[in-house]
Amino acid sequence: MLEAVNPDPFFNPFLPASRRPHADLPPWPYPRLIAHRGGGKLAPENTLAAFQCGANHGFEMFECDVKSAADGALFLLHDTKLDRTTTGKGVAGALDWAALSGLDAGSWHSPRFAGERLLRLDALASWLRERELFVNLEIKPTPGLERETGAAVAEQVRRLWGGARVPPLLSSFSEAALEAAAQSEPDLPRALLLETFPSDWVQRALALRCVAVVGHDPELNHAHIAQAHAAGLRMLVYTVDDPARARDLWSAGLDGLITDALDRF
Repeated sequence: MLEAVNPDPFFNPFLPASRRPHADLPPWPYPRLIAHRGGGKLAPENTLAAFQCGANHGFEMFECDVKSAADGALFLLHDTKLDRTTTGKGVAGALDWAALSGLDAGSWHSPRFAGERLLRLDALASWLRERELFVNLEIKPTPGLERETGAAVAEQVRRLWGGARVPPLLSSFSEAALEAAAQSEPDLPRALLLETFPSDWVQRALALRCVAVVGHDPELNHAHIAQAHAAGLRMLVYTVDDPARARDLWSAGLDGLITDALDRF
């Protein structure tokens, strides 16, 4: 099993102790390896079965996607529409939880997961906290509901993880959602998700009072990691499935790695 909070905050699984970087940054309390959407490619994403799969592979931190139903219930789903990963059709956020909860969210992956249901955020929180596991919650708003979803996720996280030693890391591509989350619950840690690295990416992350940036693997290089650390930010990456690439990024001081290949790490 991975160490959930290693006593040495600069630990990573590939870097020798003599080369641990950025010792001047505050300790980073999260595990370095993160299971993408709960179970990577091994289980239907964002379902309880996925998180169980990730935990069975020794992962103690997970990434997942959170959005709001029409009645305000917060649940896990990556896409705006239901079509790819459920038996439903159309925009997920247009339905209330009563309709969403009856959908099959497992059959698309493989027959063994037939009948797996969508997962509410409160149910996930209970499951994670009972096992003292960690999570990166990506705020994934229905288009047009960025601020509402950001605020709602932050408020519910504060309630569901109240008293937790290490709260979830909130992330989003939506700067409006992150800004709303910061206004609602300023003490929760936040990360800006980037598909590319525009010239002002550091300034944008700092303006949102983020503690980290999560960069897209094909775009991320050693210089970006150094820039983040120089600005007091941690750098994470999505989605790396090649252990050799992981070792290269760890050698540059990467702080967290999201992977689909749970069985290769």
